[in-house]
Amino acid sequence: MLAASLPASDLQVLNELNQRFFISKARPAQIPPSGSWQYWMLKAGRGFGKTRVGGEWSVKQAREIPRSRGALIAPTAADARDVMVEGESGILAISPDNFMPLYEPSKRRLTWPNGTIATLYSGEEPNRLRGPQHHWVWADEMASWKYPETWDMALFGLRLGKNPRAVITTTPRPIAIIKELMKDPRCVVTGGSTYENKDNLAPLFITSIVKKYEGTRLGRQELNAEILDDNPGALWNRATIEALRSPKPKQFLRIVVGVDPAVSGGEESDETGIIVDGVDAKGHGYTLADYSIRGTPYEWALQVVRAVQDWKADRVIGEVNNGGDLVEMNLRRIDPNIPFRSVHATRGKAVRAEPIAALYEQGRWHHVGAFPQLEDQMCDWVPNEPNQKSPDRMDAHVWAAIELTANTGGRIRATGRTMEKVRS
Repeated sequence: MLAASLPASDLQVLNELNQRFFISKARPAQIPPSGSWQYWMLKAGRGFGKTRVGGEWSVKQAREIPRSRGALIAPTAADARDVMVEGESGILAISPDNFMPLYEPSKRRLTWPNGTIATLYSGEEPNRLRGPQHHWVWADEMASWKYPETWDMALFGLRLGKNPRAVITTTPRPIAIIKELMKDPRCVVTGGSTYENKDNLAPLFITSIVKKYEGTRLGRQELNAEILDDNPGALWNRATIEALRSPKPKQFLRIVVGVDPAVSGGEESDETGIIVDGVDAKGHGYTLADYSIRGTPYEWALQVVRAVQDWKADRVIGEVNNGGDLVEMNLRRIDPNIPFRSVHATRGKAVRAEPIAALYEQGRWHHVGAFPQLEDQMCDWVPNEPNQKSPDRMDAHVWAAIELTANTGGRIRATGRTMEKVRS
């Protein structure tokens, strides 16, 4: 007999059994806290089982509050679909047959048999949350949202029912929104590390990823879910970056794409850093987008060309120390006419990066939105410290910023999308 054809009383029994089964298998940190709370933040390492928790909690809200409205928010629209809904621990995978929602991708919507509706949102589009109201919210990987103000928009709409609540499942970063939530008396914070779920993780993940990063700053953040302060010797600090966030200017003099190519394209290879930077008529710089990718030379070349097209960039600036002419050749296989200039790292990273870090200190460089991985590298990398992971995104950003600021010593005159130094 199909579950949908069972009497309502039998369906209720099955629903309760499904929830009890999860609770019986869950670790204590995966069970919602008791007591009165409005927000629950589960900050945990990679592979802890955060997605499963968020999915189970969302299904529970959908079932216990018939005809309710929920919001599912991820860093990107693709993450909402691929992780929160269709992922191995997503809502469709964990929902019982007797309470399976209808998923309509074109409408960004899940609809349960009892009339509950959940809508998918992206941390890249906070304004989509203006207007809609919700009884409950599941916010996934909040520390990776491009626009943290997405949370503010979600809270304005979290006003339906007697007890509107939100669950935040995230690997933490030391950013303002996470720190503020941890101090909020309405928020209960629980946590856990990757190691707590090692029995359910692939042995290859443990040997190749966990062993590689354990004991490092990145490992402490991504595996142990520690919120680390800035590295004392780093050239940048998060407070300065946070204070200088800015909306996108209406007009740019130039926009370039900086590229720090990976030598290989394997699963354990470095990423290819691909950062879009621009400069305005006042000589202020802006970081606009992060297209960085771990992939084959063909895949990262496609990504660079996509960045150029999306932003109508004037030029690609690519480091060629490792790949030589192959970097340019790789790009021209995709776009023969791509404007490209090669740069060679004849001096150390610190020598190149220090003038760019100084622009931040002077209040002359801004981030349009948040770029978590890039900002982690900027605030963690210490000049001349051995055994550090290559800061590929930071390198790409520095190369682009050097290109944009090379001729800004005098007054700037805008001539379309070019920049000229006016001799006094």
